[in-house]
Amino acid sequence: MARKDVTPRKRGNGSFKKFGIGLLGGLVGGMLAIGLFFYATDGVGTNSSGTTEGNTDTSGNVQVSNVQYDVDSDVTSAVKKVQNSVVSIINLQNVSQNDPFGGLFGTEQSEGNEGDNDSSLQPASEGSGVIYKKEGDSAFLVTNNHVVENQNGLEVVLADGTKEEAELVGSDAYTDLAVLKISAENIDEVAEFGDSSALKVGEPAIAIGSPLGSDYANSVTQGIISSLNRLVESTNESGESVSINAIQTDAAINPGNSGGPLINIAGQVIGINSSKIASSGTEGVSVEGMGFAIPSEDVTTIINQLETDGKVTRPALGITMVNLSSISAQQQEQIIKVPDSVKAGVVIAGVNNATPAEQAGLKQYDVITKIDGEDVEDITDLRATLYKKKVGDSMEISYYRGDQEDTTTVKLSVDESILKQE
Repeated sequence: MARKDVTPRKRGNGSFKKFGIGLLGGLVGGMLAIGLFFYATDGVGTNSSGTTEGNTDTSGNVQVSNVQYDVDSDVTSAVKKVQNSVVSIINLQNVSQNDPFGGLFGTEQSEGNEGDNDSSLQPASEGSGVIYKKEGDSAFLVTNNHVVENQNGLEVVLADGTKEEAELVGSDAYTDLAVLKISAENIDEVAEFGDSSALKVGEPAIAIGSPLGSDYANSVTQGIISSLNRLVESTNESGESVSINAIQTDAAINPGNSGGPLINIAGQVIGINSSKIASSGTEGVSVEGMGFAIPSEDVTTIINQLETDGKVTRPALGITMVNLSSISAQQQEQIIKVPDSVKAGVVIAGVNNATPAEQAGLKQYDVITKIDGEDVEDITDLRATLYKKKVGDSMEISYYRGDQEDTTTVKLSVDESILKQE
């Protein structure tokens, strides 16, 4: 019985004590919560600030709280670092003064003006670019070749809106790159290039440029590195082959962004935006988030040559080519006659006289399968490997002549400006 009397009292006293402690804890917690609330709304910290001062409407009935935040992040810091070096580029072309509508209503000349060939420069297209060097009285910027293609004059719009006349230093259709030169008088900042070979899939990527033209200059879009080493091939307006070992990104890239920088989170240029896939397949399936940039590692190599020579010099074999995969089974059996085990390679359609290919003993219908021990599946592979060489270099070519495999060493003694057969 004693235990029955004592036990309830102990429980009652314990409950009272716990209730008191709980109440005290609740009061303290509430005070802390209120304190934290005022701490947050007062914006105490390094990245934000605010005020609870408000305005009232004319009737004095509605109070509106004005809260302002000063946001700093890795992205804003990266953009700030390179933004002032990004420019818009206007491609100027000749337009007949007799046709102010640029051929919209045909090309017939008005009566009494036959033979009048006067022309004036008019904006034909716009793109983007980034200033990478300031030297003496000149500043140099890089953009895409297709941005300046067919130009009769070039104009650059700086980040502050200042317009500068630009000179084309050199361009390269194959990598879709071009270098321009402008006066350095109004140039205070240049971009820093990063190492594209160190990129990781999934890391942040930021595109800056002028989508749809200079009206939207210095637009910023953010995404990630979606993939690396994407082979992107196309043909430009002049019918020249374009081949880029590209960075793929889902940062929005639109017409006008071409030539602008793709930057990393440190504000370094890791690529030059070049193209996007908008639709795919015969049915034109819409595609989103597939943009491509030329890696900075390739860009720096090309622009150094363009600055020095105004062009990129590449070695030539002196052959015409066709992919083995495009040869019909009947032609392969009757003409090429390689073993059935050979499924890919490049067929030599013709060999020019006194060329590196002829001097190395290569002949029509030989099928090139390897260069320097690396497999060659098609013309793209062959060109990519060949264009890593310089005039004067040598390379080892493995090939089939009928069912016999052989190897020869080719001395690359001429460049493609002399022989454009390959």
